[in-house]
Formats: sequence, structure tokens, C-alpha cells
Amino acid sequence: MAEEDTDERTYRVVLNDEEQYSVWLADRELPLGWHAEGTEGTRAECLAHIGTVWTDMRPLSLRRQMERAARG
Repeated sequence: MAEEDTDERTYRVVLNDEEQYSVWLADRELPLGWHAEGTEGTRAECLAHIGTVWTDMRPLSLRRQMERAARG
């Protein structure tokens, strides 16, 4: 049985200022630079949510830089 199948802990989806996502145990203090996105559940549920909302893996600063360059 995979560890993921037996992990009954609650996780939360976290987001940093570069709009990059991760999962974090819900009962732990968040690391600096990260905030709760609002989704909590099993690790698998959180990862599935990230898979649907994180459609552009580029950091926010890079996306902004590329947009400025495209505008000239």
C-alpha cells in the first residue's frame, strides 16, 4: 500500500508571492513567504486541486517580464 493511501493527515494548499503552489501540513506554521490558498484536505486532494489551478508554471515575475517584452 502506498504511503499516500494511508496518510490521514490534513494538508493545505499554499501559495507564494510568485504564484507558485505547494502542499503543507495544515497543523504546521507556514514558512515565510507562503500563505494559505484556502483549500484543505488529503495530500492527494490538495495535489489534484493544484493540478487544476496551476496552469502556468512560470513564476509571476517571469510572466510579467515576458508581457513587458511582448509589448515592446
